[in-house]
Amino acid sequence: NTNATMTQEALSKRLTYQFVNTDLLAQALTHRSYGAKNNERLEFLGDGALNFIIATQLYQQFPKSAEGDLSRLRAQLVKEATLSELALELNIGDALKLGEGELKSAGWRRPSILADALEAIIGAIYLEGGFVAAEAFVLSLYRNKLNT
Repeated sequence: NTNATMTQEALSKRLTYQFVNTDLLAQALTHRSYGAKNNERLEFLGDGALNFIIATQLYQQFPKSAEGDLSRLRAQLVKEATLSELALELNIGDALKLGEGELKSAGWRRPSILADALEAIIGAIYLEGGFVAAEAFVLSLYRNKLNT
């Protein structure tokens, strides 16, 4: 739909990473209710990258903290509520491609869908730009939450 394409372009401008392959961003914004080519695999990849990037940052930022403390901090930063809050700040919901049922139930505002889409974007950035690009995006995204 033309509206989703326009909002995808607007979202692209708000990201600190510019996609060369805009189809990758489109896939990251496609919920499984919309079709077979959706964001679930990208979400899987983005989740792993996000956890590693945040763990590394916390490890470096808190050299005297115990593993349990670092794990709790990481859990707070990568949980659904935090991710959906960050996704709302980027207005990711406006660019999502959702199936009819999710559209009717305002899926673009559902925290789980927003969090998953943000993780998928991280996965897409990792695939296209590599680890350094994904890390730069995540650290930019979490700038205020990590005090870096």
